[in-house]
Amino acid sequence: MCGFVGAFDLSAGGQPIADGLKESLRSCVLEMSKKIRHRGPDWSGVYTGENAILSHERLSIVDPLSGKQPLVSDDEKIILAANGEIYNHKALRAEFASYAFRTGSDCEVIIPLYKKYKAQGKNFAEMIEKLSGIFAFALYDSEDDTYFIARDEIGVIPLYQGWDKAGRYYVASELKALEGECVTVEEFPNAHYLYSKDEKPTRWYNRAWESFDAVKNAPRASDDSGETANPVVIEKVRLSLESAVKAQLMSDVPYGVLLSGGLDSSIIAAIVQKYSTKRIETEGKESAWWPRLHSFAIGLEGSPDLIAAKKAAEFIGTVHHEVHFTIQEALDALPDVIYHIETYDITTVRASTPMYLLARVIKSMGIKMVLSGEGSDELFGGYLYFHKAPNAREFHEELVRKMSKLHLYDCLRANKSLMAWGVEGRVPFLDKDFIDTAMSLNPKDKMCIKLGDGTQRIEKWILRAAFEDMLPSEICWRQKEQFSDGVGYNWIDTLKKMTEEKVSDSEFARRENRFPVNPPKTKEEYYYREIYARLFPSDSAAKCVPHEAGVACSTAKALEWDAAWKNMDEPSGRAIGGVHNKAY
Repeated sequence: MCGFVGAFDLSAGGQPIADGLKESLRSCVLEMSKKIRHRGPDWSGVYTGENAILSHERLSIVDPLSGKQPLVSDDEKIILAANGEIYNHKALRAEFASYAFRTGSDCEVIIPLYKKYKAQGKNFAEMIEKLSGIFAFALYDSEDDTYFIARDEIGVIPLYQGWDKAGRYYVASELKALEGECVTVEEFPNAHYLYSKDEKPTRWYNRAWESFDAVKNAPRASDDSGETANPVVIEKVRLSLESAVKAQLMSDVPYGVLLSGGLDSSIIAAIVQKYSTKRIETEGKESAWWPRLHSFAIGLEGSPDLIAAKKAAEFIGTVHHEVHFTIQEALDALPDVIYHIETYDITTVRASTPMYLLARVIKSMGIKMVLSGEGSDELFGGYLYFHKAPNAREFHEELVRKMSKLHLYDCLRANKSLMAWGVEGRVPFLDKDFIDTAMSLNPKDKMCIKLGDGTQRIEKWILRAAFEDMLPSEICWRQKEQFSDGVGYNWIDTLKKMTEEKVSDSEFARRENRFPVNPPKTKEEYYYREIYARLFPSDSAAKCVPHEAGVACSTAKALEWDAAWKNMDEPSGRAIGGVHNKAY
């Protein structure tokens, strides 16, 4: 994973660009690129062409010695700057026996793939569909003076676009690279590509499971009483996730796992441990370069996550590292956190702060990549508010909404909090094939239905059932704790109290005058917004942040499920009365 800045349409009017202006633009792009060097501290590279400049900051995970970027095609006509990982690159390389690959980089396979589909009629949606991974990339074709931009289906990898006052087009891995140089900045849409000869981005990712009608009659793993009726469905979930995790162990540097002690991270850690003794790149024919798996957890002293993570680690057998932080350390970090995550969303700030502190410790130990459990709650309805879903259709449609917004919340948090210190985060639950498996399940198997004994089924039942033999029972059947809650309830309680005191009633009353774009809804949000506005003052930057009401991480639409939620706007899982059980 890395960071890049691309500038295109340098002439901005079709006239040849003067050498002096080109040099000035190159210097500008390099300064923009320096702002995201935390994403790629290992190497910097730049390409300057007649009508494009690409600057790349590299975090070397695969092929550290020769895989520096921008990558150049064998005929030197195509230049690529990519951020992310292509997990099936070896299989794709085998399709291009006649292409002269210059590096062992997983991303280089994008170049011959582009050349093939360009020659065959530009079915670029089919081209990108062949990639299995997390990615955002910018490709410049000097032969045609065209550029091609694309982003992965979920938006695990961030990407922004902007236009300067002369109309030149820019893309960058983080907003901060564009702020101040571009008059307009916006997020590049996930699941889309932009070919410069087209007028606007084109969606390349479409799935039948987005419609409830496509999944409502899928085979059930259990019957209406809650009894297991079809273990084959459960086994399919297990095999699909194990396959995703195994593919994502591709690494030439030391890696670890994030282990909060919750269900999702514990499952990922257990699967990684299963495969960690052998090198994936050689199909298990040689021992792993770093055979002992290290796990990491963070929390306040005595927090729910730390207690649970220790139990999980002991059972799984990882070398476990427990990181404690204090409330004051977290409060001191808030401005830096907001600078790196580029949002004032309450949930994201709350959860990003401990993750940001944890990433620093991970990097200090020489680990450059970690796997985490992001995405499971969106796939299986893990948030506690899903207990109130009125029917299978509403449940499934809310999952689809949540999946469509992951790039704004959890994916943004995980990527930017970790990459602030040059640590790559991988998310096996969001593997493209596993998403298809999970989202194609019958929604009734995911719902918190009433069981035969009158109790209510726990959230993510089918996932728990698939991996219960790999985890201790108290972890496998532990209730969902949102990360910002699990690190210690006092963290959120302190933020609420502190921001209530820091933001006066008169300031809050004038919030629409102070912030006409997305006025803050609470004093806590106002406090974060003040910090954000100092760092990113443009209206364009403010509009890049999501702004909708919710409860316990729900979308606004799900507020209709319970009359008690009508006037609530609280992302903590503790807001779901009658469902959340205090963990300590």
